[in-house]
Amino acid sequence: MERTMRVLIAKAGLDGHDRGAKVVAAALRDAGMEVIYTGLRKTPEMIVEAALQEDVDAIGISLLSGAHMTIFPKVLQLMKEKKLDDVLLFGGGIIPKRDVDALKVMGVGELFTPGASTTAIVEYLRSYQKQRK
Repeated sequence: MERTMRVLIAKAGLDGHDRGAKVVAAALRDAGMEVIYTGLRKTPEMIVEAALQEDVDAIGISLLSGAHMTIFPKVLQLMKEKKLDDVLLFGGGIIPKRDVDALKVMGVGELFTPGASTTAIVEYLRSYQKQRK
């Protein structure tokens, strides 16, 4: 039997705006995924530890604070240290195109910017899950 995809949704850093993260979490749940929402103001260490404890397939980070070039690389580093090589890191928020490109080169998956549909996020994660089989 196919395992239900488990996705951790996190708000990193000092960003206190979580409406988008909650909308994405609800859309993923509605699509049949198990979603763990960590709440606001989590550190990269807290996010990776939660991902490890919850045995997730993907980590989605929502960032509106401008700290994306600090948070995503730190999470990637911690994921490597904890041997979470098979976990997808993706995210969204206000991220300039040049930074999206740089983060993808580092190993971050898709980055969804304002205006992205929840359908696109669900389809991306389903596609990722199919590729892993």
